[in-house]
Amino acid sequence: MSKYKILSYILLGSFIALSVKSILTEKTHASDLVISSDSKIKEQNLPNFVSASDHAIKAVVHIKSKYRSNEIYGYYDPFYGKRFFNKPKENIASGSGVIISEDGYIITNSHVINNAQEIEVVLNDKRTYNATILGEDPNSDLALLKIKEKNLDFLKFDNSNNVKVGEWVLAVGNPYNLNSTVTAGIISAKSRKINIFNDGGIESFIQTDAAINSGNSGGALINISGNLIGINTAIQSKTGSFSGYGFAIPSNMAEKIVNDLKKYGEVRRAYIGVHILDINKPIQEELKLKSLNGVLIAKVLDNSAAELAGLKDLDIILEINDVTINSTSELHELIIQFNPGEEIYCTIQRGNNIKKVSLSLQS
Repeated sequence: MSKYKILSYILLGSFIALSVKSILTEKTHASDLVISSDSKIKEQNLPNFVSASDHAIKAVVHIKSKYRSNEIYGYYDPFYGKRFFNKPKENIASGSGVIISEDGYIITNSHVINNAQEIEVVLNDKRTYNATILGEDPNSDLALLKIKEKNLDFLKFDNSNNVKVGEWVLAVGNPYNLNSTVTAGIISAKSRKINIFNDGGIESFIQTDAAINSGNSGGALINISGNLIGINTAIQSKTGSFSGYGFAIPSNMAEKIVNDLKKYGEVRRAYIGVHILDINKPIQEELKLKSLNGVLIAKVLDNSAAELAGLKDLDIILEINDVTINSTSELHELIIQFNPGEEIYCTIQRGNNIKKVSLSLQS
């Protein structure tokens, strides 16, 4: 840096000091100005992420899935020409997981441990364990693992039905093998369907702008209280890296699924027994509906819970147990939280009439 540049910076500082001095002389004393500044910070009520981060990084683990594949190699034989053979190759896939109990139950994404022949779990303090797969559910992309240990730090499930768009959240995981990485953002949307699963897959994601990258899969999305509200699963990107859109499986859905995997080794889903559609403008105009609210029943299946409860084709589901429903993904997310045999209450619209009916869910 030249002496002229140094001088210009000093002069600029001098101008600032003179300006501040003149303001203090005309307006108020310096002590009054400090008090005013402090009160503004208090009024802003800025979030403190330190406590939540410190708690979460101890409960989020690094998962290394080892699997073997065959690679084809070729060479030229002077007597037989080109020859090919298979050579086994060991591969390692990396992801994240969340400890959900002090005795070593861990939730992660199914795709993190897919085809794994050996699973290694590394804690934040570098302790390493072999994990056992207790069950997985590809339709929700969730899996339950177990390590043999006690007195572990863990995250508690919070009620994801209560999270609000605009709420502060933290994403915790191991992107690009960078252990215990915490990023901050807000909830950008709820009940997102992004069409990443095959038929039968259930999608109702929490969308966040907290940075999520490769290796974050299976990690935690937490609120500023440090409780689990989602399992980070996917990003929407043209490059394969974070571009502002991350998606997490809601904690209520995740908790129901892992409880089933723990108890039964499989997920026991409840069904209403209907084909449903989101209500768009063409449907609204064709059926002469007053609004776009609710979800349309396109067809009631024979001998289903819906038929037994008296639901009909072209009924509109407005609420389930007083929870407003405005999309098929919202309905799927809510129903998966129930067990077969449980009774729910549906508020439906039929023509110009609104009625509430009870319905016993089937398996």
